[in-house]
Amino acid sequence: MNKIPNIIPVTDLRQDATSILKRANASKQPIVITQRGRAAAVLVGIEAYEHSQHEREILHLLARGEKEIKEGHGYSLASVLAEADELLKEE
Repeated sequence: MNKIPNIIPVTDLRQDATSILKRANASKQPIVITQRGRAAAVLVGIEAYEHSQHEREILHLLARGEKEIKEGHGYSLASVLAEADELLKEE
């Protein structure tokens, strides 16, 4: 079940940025910033952002591997797992 997203207007962000930043870092959930009633941006804590970037890198590697396999190229399972281990250590 999806959680109801944290949504705040940009005026609240202007008035209480410190508290909202603390909430974003503590909750590890995105906060949707609205402007004139419409979603304008998403605020996430740095840990959540870094985690999503690492996941994105892993997905990119997997997609690249799939493409290389289709083209008849590729790497051994051992080297792929070693590279994945290195990426996971960075988290």
